[in-house]
Amino acid sequence: MSWASRFRLLQYTKASLWIVPLLGLILGVLLAEWAVSVDSEGLPAGWRYSASTAGGVLTAIVGAMIALLGFVVTIGVLVVQQATGTLSPRYMRLWYRDRLQKAVLATFTGTFSFSFALLRTIESDSVPDLGVTMAGAAVSVSLLLLLVYLNRFTHNLRPVAIAELVGRLGGTVLVRGEAAVLGAAPRAGDPGAPADGGPVACVRSERGGVIQAFHPGRLTALAERHDCVLVVTRLVGDYVPPGAVVVEVRGGTSAPEPREVTGLIAFGSERTIEQDPAFALRVLVDIAVRALSPAVNDPTTAVQVLNHIETFLHAVGRAGLRDRYVLGDRHGTPRLVVQGRDWEDYLQLAVTEIREYGTASVQICRRLRSLLEGLLTALPPGTLPAVRTELALLQESVEREYTDPARRALARTPDPQGIGTRPRPRAD
Repeated sequence: MSWASRFRLLQYTKASLWIVPLLGLILGVLLAEWAVSVDSEGLPAGWRYSASTAGGVLTAIVGAMIALLGFVVTIGVLVVQQATGTLSPRYMRLWYRDRLQKAVLATFTGTFSFSFALLRTIESDSVPDLGVTMAGAAVSVSLLLLLVYLNRFTHNLRPVAIAELVGRLGGTVLVRGEAAVLGAAPRAGDPGAPADGGPVACVRSERGGVIQAFHPGRLTALAERHDCVLVVTRLVGDYVPPGAVVVEVRGGTSAPEPREVTGLIAFGSERTIEQDPAFALRVLVDIAVRALSPAVNDPTTAVQVLNHIETFLHAVGRAGLRDRYVLGDRHGTPRLVVQGRDWEDYLQLAVTEIREYGTASVQICRRLRSLLEGLLTALPPGTLPAVRTELALLQESVEREYTDPARRALARTPDPQGIGTRPRPRAD
C-alpha cells in the first residue's frame, strides 16, 4: 500500500462514525465472555441477583442503550442542520472527527452488546452476577458521558466557539506544516530547480481530485535516488483534473516511475486540514460570510469571527511564508521544489469576501479597519505593503457605499468591537 493510500485510509478512519462504535460492540461481547467465565463465589452479597432480577435489569439496559443511540443520532442530525444552515458545510469534516462523540457511541454500543451477550447465559441456577454489576457500572459511565457530550455540544455549537476551535486548529497546522516542509530535509537555500530547458518528464494525475497532502521527505529521497529534481506544480488544496501535470521531473539521467511519485501525493474529494492551514481560514471566512447574508443578517457574529481571523493572520504574518520552498538532500543538493502560500494569499483570503459582503454594515467596516491597522503596527515590514493595499481597497468600498459624510466618517473609524468604542485621546 502506497503512502497516499495509507493517508486516505487514515482520513477515512478519522472521519468515520462507525469504526470506533464497532470496536466497542466487539469489546462488549469479549468482556461478557470474560465476566461469565470468572468465578462469582467471592463477590459481596450486594452483587448477587436472582435470575429474574438479572434478566429484567439486562433487558432494560439493552432497550435503554438502543434509545440513547437514537438520541445521539438525532443530535448529530441537528448538528448537520446547524452547520449547513448557519455555519459552514466545510466545518462538518472537522466535526466528524470529534473523539468524544465516538467515545459516547462506542460506550453505548459496547454496553448494549455486553448486556445482550449476558442475557443468553442466564439460567435459573446460573446468574452472571459480576457481569450484571459491570453492566450497571457501564450504564453509569454511559450516562455521565452523555451529560458531558450534551454540555460540550450545547456550548461548542455557537459560531464564536467553533471559530475559536477552527482558528486554533489552523494555527497548529500552520506551525506543524511549516516545520514538516522545512524539516523534511536540509534546506538548500532557495536556488530553484536547475535551469535545463524545462522538465525531462511530467507526472500526471490518474484519478484527479483535491490534493490533500504529500510526503516531502520521501519525495526528496526519491529524487535523490534518481539524481533529479522534482517540482510539485500544485498547492495542497488545489483541485487537479484527471491527466493534469502535478510533478515535473528535471535534471538527472532517469525519471522515477509515475506511480512512485503519485503514491506520495494524496488526492481526495475535498480539502482536509492536515497540511492545509488555509482550509481553516476558509472555514472561518465562510462562517463570517454566512452571518452577513441577508437570510441571517448577524454582523456581530461576523465581528466575533474576525477576532479569530485576526489572531490567525498575526501568526501567518510572523511565520515568514514564501510562495515556494526548495528542499535539499542530506548533501544540500536541491531535490524538491514545492509551492506555498505566501502572506498576500492568506491576507486576501481572510478579508476580500468579508469586505465585499460586509461593506454595507458599518460594524464590519470599522472592525476590518481596526484589524488591518493592527496588522500594520505588529507585523514585520515585509508584510506591510499588502496590508496597505487592503486598507486602500476598504477605503474605496466605504467611499462607494456611504455617500453621506457623517456615515462615511463613522464607517472609516477603526473599532475593535465593530460598534462599541470611539477614538479617545491618548493619555500622556
